[in-house]
Amino acid sequence: MDDSLSKLLILIPAFPLAAAIIIAITGPKLLKQWSHVPVIVALVASFICSLGLLNEVRRRSASVDREHSGLVHAGFEHVVNLWTWADIHEAYELPGVSYGNSEISILDQGTRDFRIDITLRSDALTAIMLSMVTFISTLVAIFGAGYMHGDRGYWRFFAYIGLFVFSMTMLVSVSNFILLFVFWEAVGVCSYLLIGFWYEKPEAAAAGKKAFLVNRVGDFGFALALFLIWTTYGTLNYHDTRADGETDPVLVAQAMETQLAGDAPGDNDSLVVRGVVGRWRVAANDYATGGVALAICLLLLLGACGKSAQFPLHVWLPDAMEGPTPVSALIHAATMVTAGVYMVTRCTPLFMASPEAQLTVACVGAFTALLAGLIAMTQYDLKRVLAYSTVSQLGYMFLALGTGTVVGISAGMFHLFTHAFFKALLFLGAGSVMHAMGNVIDMRRFGGLRKLMPTTHATFMIGCLALAGFPLLSGFFSKDSIVAAVHDRVHTIEHELDHRDSHEMHGATVDSGHAQHEAAEEGKAGSPLASWDHDQLHRFAVVYQWLYYSAMFTAFLTAFYTFRAFYMTFYGKEVIPHEAGHHAHESPPMMAWPLIVLAVCAALAGFSLDRTIIEGPNSFGTFLLQTPSLADGAAAATFEPFKFHKNVAGTSGAIAIVAILLATYMYLGHQREIEWIRRLMDFEQFGKWFDVESVSRWKEVAWVKQLHTAAQSVRLGWLTAGIGNVILLLALIAATPFMLGHFVSPYKLSLGKFFIDEIYQLLIVLPLRGFAVVCYAIDRWIVDGFVNLVGRIPLLAGGLMRSLQMGLVQFYALAMVLGVLVLLVARAVLAAG
Repeated sequence: MDDSLSKLLILIPAFPLAAAIIIAITGPKLLKQWSHVPVIVALVASFICSLGLLNEVRRRSASVDREHSGLVHAGFEHVVNLWTWADIHEAYELPGVSYGNSEISILDQGTRDFRIDITLRSDALTAIMLSMVTFISTLVAIFGAGYMHGDRGYWRFFAYIGLFVFSMTMLVSVSNFILLFVFWEAVGVCSYLLIGFWYEKPEAAAAGKKAFLVNRVGDFGFALALFLIWTTYGTLNYHDTRADGETDPVLVAQAMETQLAGDAPGDNDSLVVRGVVGRWRVAANDYATGGVALAICLLLLLGACGKSAQFPLHVWLPDAMEGPTPVSALIHAATMVTAGVYMVTRCTPLFMASPEAQLTVACVGAFTALLAGLIAMTQYDLKRVLAYSTVSQLGYMFLALGTGTVVGISAGMFHLFTHAFFKALLFLGAGSVMHAMGNVIDMRRFGGLRKLMPTTHATFMIGCLALAGFPLLSGFFSKDSIVAAVHDRVHTIEHELDHRDSHEMHGATVDSGHAQHEAAEEGKAGSPLASWDHDQLHRFAVVYQWLYYSAMFTAFLTAFYTFRAFYMTFYGKEVIPHEAGHHAHESPPMMAWPLIVLAVCAALAGFSLDRTIIEGPNSFGTFLLQTPSLADGAAAATFEPFKFHKNVAGTSGAIAIVAILLATYMYLGHQREIEWIRRLMDFEQFGKWFDVESVSRWKEVAWVKQLHTAAQSVRLGWLTAGIGNVILLLALIAATPFMLGHFVSPYKLSLGKFFIDEIYQLLIVLPLRGFAVVCYAIDRWIVDGFVNLVGRIPLLAGGLMRSLQMGLVQFYALAMVLGVLVLLVARAVLAAG
């Protein structure tokens, strides 16, 4: 515990937790409108500690101790065990299965204790996430102090912020899947509290509930994945430990060397329990393949889709706009939605064992990016446009992670890092506009704000340029690195196909069984492509090629809808909604300074961390690949030197510029083209030509009437009427696609968000609600009715007996006489029988 890394790991989450507790206790009565002070101070302290951790990890990564052969594996990690949460002795027996065939593979066997240790870890991935989360959270908290000023829930807001940041910093710091799940849920609870912060608004309460419930679907998949991981690998720790819980890498290496030498340890405590993404398992590439690997990865992906708002679980994020704008910035930029990307990155070795799962991740990401981009094109709520852009950009990150290469994974994490800056900038800029416009956020109700809000205008423009991928800004470097990674993936697979075809052309005749065995062996030790058959390679190449085209088209959509929102907000005739009154003005310095800082980061972060454009180093990627799970094993086998793809960057940059110019022409001109395109995409003519009224209007044509009259004179009117009705029916059937085209036109599909919410409402919510009503009725009238009936039987019996006790002597005498008569009759009957 004396190590500086251990102290920093503890302090980073401890500061915001302490601030949240202080505000919760003293905020309502003592701090009141000063409740922001503890959180801002705590977040600044956490950010400083995060920078110290980042620097220390980078320094130690450059000088890893290689004294023991067990530590020759690349990368650096530091694990600190705080205490043991649960310890059940001899809880389970390992199956004794090894999935690898490396010289450092061992059988996971023997009796194990079920231990849950509260462990924190520091490696490159954790250091990057902590520094980003604490930096963005600090600026959001400072902005929130101005934005939320005067709100009666002021203290509660900052208590939630502190708890939210604590949960997120713990999520990226823990070294155990159980703890990851715990803080995964904690982040979800905090998001529920913050999205529904203004719980008196029905929309806010509904949005918070929706976010919570939709995430439960993903969390269910995540929980199932954890069960599968535990039954497959016998542990839920990321890191390697001895069976007694010892995490010191030197002692673990010594124990591992003893096992590899074949010397049986004296007791189970000396056995090494290899972590799921620990050094030894990663180096041996000892992971299950086939159906087990696919099931684990798809369940993990389901959890990530819920938290990171990927299709089909993306519907909660746009509705999360009902919370305060600083909450939107925090959720979209630095905390909740990045958790899914982080988790998939952390589990890279598991996904490397299943190419099908990797392709699924890429397809989900690309489809989500395209879908969200199409929806954002027609939205008029400024925050909702930014929300769908977040969904789209997260799709880009998943596309990068799905390439299955460390360069692609690095690109996805780099985009997560840069996206945090410009997306926080854009959301806070939208909050600045909303603050000035009297909480109005509909872009049709305001405009021309550039002179009224010059600081917001300038910083918002930088954020838009970065999001659009304008050359030399941060989004240009990170987004293009994703597209380039997909491009490289296509060419890598095609190169493998060409290599195999060339062998066949030169008459290479090798026994097929022997060849497959060699391919499998090579796949275990080196490139995963070697274990794929020819048809599989061809299918993957085709799919990745289409994903590349989709990414390019989505880049065009991103630039266009971003500047559509920018021009509608800041250009054109100056329009101020009446809710703003006469007090519309630029935001105060406490809200403006975070915008300026974020604008500088959005402009410079890309080039400062990736200088491959001038043949310099990719500092971000080089540092990230010091993470042990990325620096060895199957992931490391996919590594290629970082380079700047001029062709891809040129194409992507040109697409962004063309989209920006198109938006400029359309929204700074007379906007006639916009209305013309809207009418074209709305299929308005279909509504005029192919509605039911126009199709049936043919009955009123003069010659049709004359024909019908002539037919009636010879008593054939019934025939013409029947034929006419048949023709009308056929015409209506033929016109049905056109009628649907009018009601479900591309424009209406985009404006209606492809009616996904309505489909879920129809297919899921309403049936579940009906089922709940039936269950309530059964519980209320059958179950409770039976219990109530049992409870009322004594009451009824008592009432009946009470009615016999009337207090009249005559009644008692009559009862005695009747009783004697009954006994006599009964006796006579028995005697006669």
